[in-house]
Amino acid sequence: MEITALGYIGINSSQLDQWSRMATGLLGMQQVDRGGRMRAFRMDDRKQRLIVDGSSDAGLAVMGWEVPSTAELDRLAGRLESHGVKVARGSRALADERHVAELIAFADPADNRLEAFCRPELASEPFRPGRPISGFRTGALGMGHVVLNVEDVEPLLPFYRDVLGFHVSDFGLKPYGLYFFHVNGRHHSFAMVGSGRKAMHHFMVELGSLDDVGQGYDLAQMDEGRIAYTLGRHTNDHMTSFYVNTPSGFFIEYGWGGRVINPETWQPHETFDGPSLWGHERLHVPEEQRKRLRDMRLDAAARGVRVADPRVPPLNCAWLDSVIARE
Repeated sequence: MEITALGYIGINSSQLDQWSRMATGLLGMQQVDRGGRMRAFRMDDRKQRLIVDGSSDAGLAVMGWEVPSTAELDRLAGRLESHGVKVARGSRALADERHVAELIAFADPADNRLEAFCRPELASEPFRPGRPISGFRTGALGMGHVVLNVEDVEPLLPFYRDVLGFHVSDFGLKPYGLYFFHVNGRHHSFAMVGSGRKAMHHFMVELGSLDDVGQGYDLAQMDEGRIAYTLGRHTNDHMTSFYVNTPSGFFIEYGWGGRVINPETWQPHETFDGPSLWGHERLHVPEEQRKRLRDMRLDAAARGVRVADPRVPPLNCAWLDSVIARE
């Protein structure tokens, strides 16, 4: 598999000042000087991870996927073309703008723009977060993950799974198609929801400390209307997170403690427990939908669904063990 990680995300939004305030003051990213109608933000030793272009309000502009070398980039381009996907070689100017050595551009069957690149540039100065945080969990796991709303999952599934080589982590079929894909040890770097519309749903960034997330939650609650999902924990990737509304109408998930899988041995499977073990109350949806999701969480809790934390030793309490055995 040529693609190894999500490298960067580009957003089209005229709300540049709002994006800058949120990205630095809440998320803790570092703004880098780009000038004009462009903003860029660092998360680590890369020169940029998030790019906001103020030329339009189209939302998601591009997903940038990393490959290890020029040879891998050429191999990917050849496979795309063999499947009838039009591939454009990125100009030197575009590569410089993306701070990568080489890239190609293409589109998925829903006309979402993707770029694949190799040899990203590293910054000469240390990362300086916009607010005090321990840092972002990136490295070999990439920037985080992207989730798209799509009109229909089925036409897109062969493209991402068979052409790009993404691996299915898990999936749900009711009430609509929902597929999660991994390209490295992160449980998912990409997902799509067959919601009947085409739009960005959210992207996720993971922090190095639960306290980073908790302190961010405090900050977000001080900004009226910023919280979209309350603090909660997901069933499949075990992320403890909350979601915020962005100036572009989609969400950002701000999380900690995401699951790392072994891609060599992982087996894809269908999930039935709903998206969250607890929390993640969706404040933006009608009460009927909130109740349905709440009932799923309560059902999982009643069945004793838990995530085993390998960092915490078992209780080894004879009394508690006897109580559980009697139940």
